[in-house]
Amino acid sequence: MPTPALTLKTPTACIALADGTIFYGRGFGATGTTVAELCFNTAMTGYQEIMTDPSYAGQIVTFTFPHIGNTGTNPEDDETADPVAAGMVVKWDPTEASSWRNTQELGDWLAARGRIAIGGIDTRRLTRTIRQQGAPHAALCHDPDGNFDTDDLVAQARAFAGLEGLDLAKEVTCAQSYRWNEMRWAWPDGYTTQDAPKHKVVAIDFGAKRNILRCLASAGCDVVVLPASATAEEVLAHNPDGVFLSNGPGDPAATGEYAVAMIQGVLAKENLPVFGICLGHQMLALAVGAKTIKMSHGHHGANHPVKDQDTGKVEITSMNHGFAVDSQTLPEGVIESHVSLFDGSNCGIRLEGRPVYSVQHHPEASPGPQDSYYLFERFAQFMDERKAG
Repeated sequence: MPTPALTLKTPTACIALADGTIFYGRGFGATGTTVAELCFNTAMTGYQEIMTDPSYAGQIVTFTFPHIGNTGTNPEDDETADPVAAGMVVKWDPTEASSWRNTQELGDWLAARGRIAIGGIDTRRLTRTIRQQGAPHAALCHDPDGNFDTDDLVAQARAFAGLEGLDLAKEVTCAQSYRWNEMRWAWPDGYTTQDAPKHKVVAIDFGAKRNILRCLASAGCDVVVLPASATAEEVLAHNPDGVFLSNGPGDPAATGEYAVAMIQGVLAKENLPVFGICLGHQMLALAVGAKTIKMSHGHHGANHPVKDQDTGKVEITSMNHGFAVDSQTLPEGVIESHVSLFDGSNCGIRLEGRPVYSVQHHPEASPGPQDSYYLFERFAQFMDERKAG
């Protein structure tokens, strides 16, 4: 029999969870199927930055804020060359973009980059499922004809190995070293370059966001970016004034199989400032003898309260992580500097008496608040002090 004509009510996309739950909706972006871990993000802005954040490799992102796509996309907001998140889930279909910065509609932007998205989903129900049961494995399928083999999709979700034990940093790191001098966006000139740097910084790229590198440049740094596989000898050969450990995806213990030795070699350099963010924070913790754990559903959003243990100040931060440092395993001489006020999980460490520190949250924002930008200035201050002897 001929296939009946599609109606407006015919679903063109679906999400199949490993427990057999099926969500139907309307597809946009690329067609096909993708399988990944499903998480949710509570940010109200910055969907393009989120989709291009390398830390989201291996994950489908559910956006709890319904107005996704209404400002379109533009090349300036990419955090890396192409989207890294496996897929997008939204409540309402994207509307026509309304922004003077828009250069391409969200659906067209996703389609051109091979990323699948689904709209018309009860994201409240889906988010509750993730919060109560943990981040599930899911298969997201977009078929304009509405033909779905749901049994096969559920089987694909169940067959997904998950992120534990998975080294994804090697998938998103740069292929070779490069220099970075672009600074943070500022009105009216946009992005400008750092022409008078004071410090040479080596940044280890575990999946670095562009805005982190911009923040380093704005803090007065001449940044050399090295791949995640760089050795301590390769890092120190640049004679850096400081070393930065970037954000990134996957299981930190898996990346640590090769990166911990590098970090320990760098830490052996007396009084060399070291600063880590997100995966870089977890890698520093592993290097000093702590352990990391997989979280139930992680922290993903731009509204997470974090307390600075030293000052008592509460900062609203941007978060994106599914693993955390186990604060119970921090060795003597490693101070817990920041904690999450949502669940008490570790959000920062510092080495007692040394210019070495890291945070789990994202002080560069993009998207999110800039409460924690001072951490970049602290890094520059430590490098100033080391030069002053």
